[in-house]
Amino acid sequence: MITVSGLDIQFGKRALFQDVNLKFLPGNCYGIIGANGAGKSTFLRAISKDLEPTRGTITLGPGERLSVLSQDHFAFDEYTVLDTVLMGHTTLWEIKTEKDAIYAKEDFTDEDGIRASELEEKFAEMEGWNAESDAASLLSGLGIKEDLHYRLMKDMSGKQKVRVLLARALFGKPDNLLLDEPTNDLDLETVSWLENYLANFEQTVLVVSHDRHFLDAVSTHTVDIDFGKLKLFAGNYAFWYESSQLALRQQQQQNKKAEEKKKELEEFIRRFRANVAKSKQTTSRKKMIEKLNIEEIEPSSRRYPGIIFTPLRDPGNQILEVSGLTKSVDGEVLFKDLNFNVEKDDKIVFISHDPRAMTALFQIINGEEEADSGTFKWGQTITTAYLPLDNAKFFNSDYNLIEWLSQFAQDTNEVFLKGFLGRMLFSNEEQLKKVHVLSGGEKMRCMISRMMLKDANTLVLDTPTNHLDLESIQAFNNTLFKFKGNVLFSSHDHEFIQTVANRVIELTPNGHIDRMIEYDDYITDPKVAEMREKLYAR
Repeated sequence: MITVSGLDIQFGKRALFQDVNLKFLPGNCYGIIGANGAGKSTFLRAISKDLEPTRGTITLGPGERLSVLSQDHFAFDEYTVLDTVLMGHTTLWEIKTEKDAIYAKEDFTDEDGIRASELEEKFAEMEGWNAESDAASLLSGLGIKEDLHYRLMKDMSGKQKVRVLLARALFGKPDNLLLDEPTNDLDLETVSWLENYLANFEQTVLVVSHDRHFLDAVSTHTVDIDFGKLKLFAGNYAFWYESSQLALRQQQQQNKKAEEKKKELEEFIRRFRANVAKSKQTTSRKKMIEKLNIEEIEPSSRRYPGIIFTPLRDPGNQILEVSGLTKSVDGEVLFKDLNFNVEKDDKIVFISHDPRAMTALFQIINGEEEADSGTFKWGQTITTAYLPLDNAKFFNSDYNLIEWLSQFAQDTNEVFLKGFLGRMLFSNEEQLKKVHVLSGGEKMRCMISRMMLKDANTLVLDTPTNHLDLESIQAFNNTLFKFKGNVLFSSHDHEFIQTVANRVIELTPNGHIDRMIEYDDYITDPKVAEMREKLYAR
């Protein structure tokens, strides 16, 4: 349990939020949402005592343990992977370290024997003898194979370190768990493992994430940081988003009678309850459905970028033909003998255990890389807009945003460009910033703007939700769902894939799977599972 009383956090003259009074209870998972800069991570830092609040107190239940997902990827470089996870339970690790040090003594005394006995008793009470196997199980669930468990952290890749640090946070079933962007750098299968783990976690969890499917799968409650306040309500992100949009529409319909508004809200809650009752996050300990009420529904101050793709011409029947494409990197096969035709209205998600496979494929069909063998051919009516994974080369200049965007626009009128950037949520002041100092999210909004100016009828998107906030992801998702053209993309965002793709192509070094199917059906189809097992077993 975490109790927040009278919390104020202020930086200089700017008050981030004031007089926060909240209680977070065991058995619930609280999704923390808010626009960039609203204070989501700051709030978690205050709870973890990494940041001293301006005023107020934060307390845990008596004797409770708090665990935090570490953001420092170098703090444990001199420790083994397994020891790094074990260190997540500080008290257990201290007991183990002292106990091992006593047994290592050459001059073992009677006093040492008494102390060792005391430590052994405490160690047993904390189920210390199961600690290594529990830690190994967590690591395996997160995709860190057993042969890596005794390797030093400094020898692990960045993505592997993320998984080890997540295992460290989960280890020992802490009473209170703080997770800031836990799905970063995780593949879809590992995210699914984490969703299931947290859905059965009986302690208190606070999580910040830009992954909407993850928030919906694990959250019983949502904490919305808006208007400088923190408001807690029952329900997940989907409920918050749909209800805030409904409330905004009602606010704009000033002439609508109060009785009609109430009836509409009650119908919305009834439908939402029915949907949630069928989903996997509803367990006996999660009663959020029963607690939804009309009073919690109100408009949000969030602003969504105006992402709209308008093809200059409709695509013909011939979109893209790929024949026998094979690609290797440093002698390692990413995909081989890849054959597929893109049909009209196809929105295809490409997936693989190795994300380099999708990037290589997209680079090849956009003329930026050469295949080892095979051919591809675009139809004559097709115009493409490509969003690469790495956009660094586009921002190595001293241009401001207006100058930068003018490179890609037929209409270079400054009024038009300013209006265009304004729809992408860049203020007049921000439009004069140099592009090389932009944040990752700002660069992505610039790249999306560049794509929109091309008026293409086929979009190629390599992990398009990277660095974007929830509002931008939602706007991007909504426009692709309605887009009257073809989309070829990769993503780690489950909700993005499920709502956009109508076809799945999985790339492996030993062949590929091609299914005209929604993603949720793909991952639960036993025939697909059998095909995957055969391909990856070769």
